[in-house]
Amino acid sequence: MAGNLEKLSIVEDGQEDRLDYFVQKDGLTFAGTHLIIDLWGGLGLNDPELIETTLRECAKVSGATVLHFHIHAFEPDGLSGVLVLAESHISFHSWPERRFMALDVFMCGKTDPYKSIPVLKNAFKPESLQLNEIKRGIVSD
Repeated sequence: MAGNLEKLSIVEDGQEDRLDYFVQKDGLTFAGTHLIIDLWGGLGLNDPELIETTLRECAKVSGATVLHFHIHAFEPDGLSGVLVLAESHISFHSWPERRFMALDVFMCGKTDPYKSIPVLKNAFKPESLQLNEIKRGIVSD
């Protein structure tokens, strides 16, 4: 990640400080954790203020740094947007008529994207949540 970021110690096990936000966990070195989250039967999926507030809270509890938020409204319903983070992003697309929201929560560094899940459940009250995890940028030896 480029920019005026302070040097952070992200990689563990005695390696030197790094600015690339790569993570070392469970015997792997990788760029970050990407959660693919599908919310079904949710409420408030066409409410831009609720969505922005919720995604900002997701970033906060996960230890991420918010850089920018952008949202687009479709007619007659539906929203798409992204919360850009220093540590990557949270993006979403909502289909209120189907009570469905698709989210990508991708975070690098010393963040924990899993901490966003209770925030999402509390805000949107989904009947079900489907979750997939991808480790992005796995470094092969």
